[in-house]
Amino acid sequence: MMTTTELRGDQLIAARRLPAPPQVVCRTFTTAGGVAAFWGGSHATVPADSVRIDLRSGGEFSLDTRSPDGEVRRLRFIYLAVEEPTRLAFDEPATGIRTSISIEADGAASFLTIHQSKLPAELRTDQAREGLASMVDALAAHLGAQDSKGEVTS
Repeated sequence: MMTTTELRGDQLIAARRLPAPPQVVCRTFTTAGGVAAFWGGSHATVPADSVRIDLRSGGEFSLDTRSPDGEVRRLRFIYLAVEEPTRLAFDEPATGIRTSISIEADGAASFLTIHQSKLPAELRTDQAREGLASMVDALAAHLGAQDSKGEVTS
């Protein structure tokens, strides 16, 4: 299954079934190594040592993305909700984007929905839609290389 995405006004929604239980999916979103494994999708890398996570409502989550040309961009988010292993929500103060992540059990797997709202006009593009899909596809590939405990098997 590939990631489906929909751009609806100032909202971008991505959804995909993932090959891991909610606890493993959530841990991937909430640990430096997990975030570094997928966050840049096919368009950037994230050094694990750049990831900072204060996993609590009001806590900060930040990371560096490195594009293929070497440009580094620091991203910073503030957690609004942390309900492990089923829900995370955070705002990006620089852009105003609000991201909600829902992780539902689906047998031994999970169904992930990422809902971004308050997208600025310049980010309501096919490129943004493709970037989010690429990130979720990278997450699925990373999870597919792990066992049910989240250990990489390849």
